[in-house]
This record gives sequence, structure tokens and C-alpha cells, in this order.
Amino acid sequence: MKRNNKMVLLSTLICLLPMLLSWALYDQLPDQVAIHFDAAGNADNYLPKAWAAFGLPMLMALINLYTYFRLINDPKVENASSQLRQITKWLVPVLSIIIIPVMLFMAMGVSVPISLLGSAVAGVVIVLTGNYLPKCRRNYTVGIKLPWTLDSEENWNKTHRFAGYIWVIGGLVIIVSSFFSAWYVLLAVIALLVVCPIVYSYAFYKNSTHSDLETS
Repeated sequence: MKRNNKMVLLSTLICLLPMLLSWALYDQLPDQVAIHFDAAGNADNYLPKAWAAFGLPMLMALINLYTYFRLINDPKVENASSQLRQITKWLVPVLSIIIIPVMLFMAMGVSVPISLLGSAVAGVVIVLTGNYLPKCRRNYTVGIKLPWTLDSEENWNKTHRFAGYIWVIGGLVIIVSSFFSAWYVLLAVIALLVVCPIVYSYAFYKNSTHSDLETS
């Protein structure tokens, strides 16, 4: 428990680290800071600089605390791959110290290939997650939590093995496509990575149900 408390504290402090940069750059920031960009890298949503500079790190810290709360209170969390648990624990802090500084520098006029950076980071996260999905046993927090995977250990294992393969391949495709500004590839691949495991899990469930009826 003490180790968990230390990890929560450390990761939350990392989420808040960009506030130091915000404080140093605050006077140089415009009144409105872009916080969202379209597929072409053009800003399409803004926040007042106080909210962007200090509110967003606090939001990331709250998301991080919620993530830890879910993990710590999951009775089956030990079933999840230890590597996947680490990715889940550190994803928000890492994103906080990457995304918020980039956002602040872009607001000051620094040119950053945001589309390439965002796609590449997404691809790396997907590859890492896909690599460890097959090692993740049934739990309520980490993994592909569908009615059919939570109901059947066999369905859970097979769905995660299948998803692991396609997530690794899909993540690599996203990384490569990020260098060609092919945003439509990113959207298409992510849609497939979401839909395919759902379809596979449901098909496996229906097939298992049909087989059980024939046996009985």
C-alpha cells in the first residue's frame, strides 16, 4: 500500500510538472491558447491561457488519480499483465509532460509538426499495448472489457490474443502513415482496432453458444 501511495504521488507530481513551464512562459502566452487541432494540424479549439496553462495539468492529475483509484480497487487487477498495468499508470503523466509543453510552445509561435507527433505517439502506445494484451488475464479495469469477454475466460483470452496481433500491426501502420500526413489512415486503423475485437468476441460467443446447444 505504501508503495502504491508513493507511485500515486510521484505520477501526480509529474502530471503537474508542466505548471512550472506555464509559470515561466505565462507572460509570453496569448490570451487564447489552442488546445485542439484538426487532422491538418490547424487549431480549432481554444482556452483562456490561465485555464490552458494551469487548468490542463490539474485535469491530467485528476485523470491520473482516477486511473489509480480504478486499478487499486479492482479485485482482479493482479490478473492484468504487469506491463499493461505500468503502461496504464504512466500513460497520463507521460502525455502531460509531452502534450502541454508542446501546446504552450505552439501558442508562442514555435512550429511543431503536431499531426506527425500525435499520430506517432498514438502508434507507439498502440504497439506497446498490443504487445501485452495477450498476457492480460480477465479483470475489470485493464483490457477489452466486453459482456462476452467478462463472461467467459476462454472468450477473454482468445479475444485478447487476436486483438494483440492486430493492435501491433495497426500501431506500426499508424507510425509509418504519420510521416505522410495520412490522417485518414489513422482514423481508419483506430476504427478497425476498436471494431474488430468486438466483432471477434461476439462471433466467438455466438459460436460457443451454438456449439453448447448442439452438444446438449
